[in-house]
Amino acid sequence: MATIAKPVLESGDHLSRAEFHHTYCARPDIKKAELVKGIAYVASPVSVIYGEPHAALIGWLIAYRVRHSDLHVGDNLTVFLDAETEVQPDACMWREGPGGPHVSTDGYIEGAPQLVIEIAASSASYDLHEKREAYQRNGVLEYVVWRVRDGIVDWFRLSGGTYVRVEPDERGAIESRTFPGLRLNVPMLLAENLAGVIAELDIV
Repeated sequence: MATIAKPVLESGDHLSRAEFHHTYCARPDIKKAELVKGIAYVASPVSVIYGEPHAALIGWLIAYRVRHSDLHVGDNLTVFLDAETEVQPDACMWREGPGGPHVSTDGYIEGAPQLVIEIAASSASYDLHEKREAYQRNGVLEYVVWRVRDGIVDWFRLSGGTYVRVEPDERGAIESRTFPGLRLNVPMLLAENLAGVIAELDIV
């Protein structure tokens, strides 16, 4: 019996969003792939270097979500940003409303989540270049990148259509403007003090 060849999906492929989505759906062996401005990016296997930071930030978002039942938190959800861009952010949080992101009939997010988080290796990662530009262009209000190898958290806030990097306060914390009370204590996060990171959410 002849084996049916799997469609090819490789980093650097130039595809329409429809072509990309069709090919990606036909490749369940590929766990994460994205399309940014018509160019495909296929992720490598995930090590603990990325997996543990990812889990820490998901836990932080869920702890905030427990206090705010109108919000939604996603882990590696497919997001349709525009006609050329389909991404799977490591984490995102959104509030549905008129003109905002919503869940499509087939279960994907259409439109820009208000907050997106990515785990990156370093400043050379496309999370800080191509994807940052795509998130900025599509109106993601706040974008957080944790450069795990550099030990740096970049928090960008959209201002006048351009991302501006937000600096921590004197305690090392950054608070979301979009989601009041969502504070991230960067030194505690980098020190793996997850209890301290969660406790920051209880500060009034």
